[in-house]
Amino acid sequence: MKKLSLLILLVALPLMVSAQTLKFGYFRYNEVLKSMKEYAIAQQEMAALRAKYDAETKRSENDFHAKYEDFLEGQRNFAPSILKKRQAELQEMIDKNVAFKKETQRLLEQAEKEAFAPAHRRLQTELEQMGRESGYAFILNADNNTLPYVNNAVGEDITEALKTVLK
Repeated sequence: MKKLSLLILLVALPLMVSAQTLKFGYFRYNEVLKSMKEYAIAQQEMAALRAKYDAETKRSENDFHAKYEDFLEGQRNFAPSILKKRQAELQEMIDKNVAFKKETQRLLEQAEKEAFAPAHRRLQTELEQMGRESGYAFILNADNNTLPYVNNAVGEDITEALKTVLK
């Protein structure tokens, strides 16, 4: 039994020593990303695209409101077939507006992924390079309190270094 315990200790000792020499980096992803010029450009592009979609949505809503007001003013004088036709037109406009809003949301999400992709790729490339050059075993994302404690003897905050390199 003593021999087995000694053998386990001798095998585990080099593993414990090597584990103590591991070095890692950590950073705040969102802070670094928001400091990049690619991020600012993507934000501007997305704001312009949202403004275009908002303008079209507003135009469609104004068209609907104008037709609806016309409908309300004349509904007492309409023949039953004209009343049904106008109601159907209004319902069709509502359906198209709802579909447009859903499609707009989908297109904006897709455009956002595409607009921010260069920034994410550049950050990933820099992380890989910094990890190799600094000899990190791994680099952690410390956003959202996912890294509540770090022993600074083995972990290094690279947030500022990344922000400097990526400007």
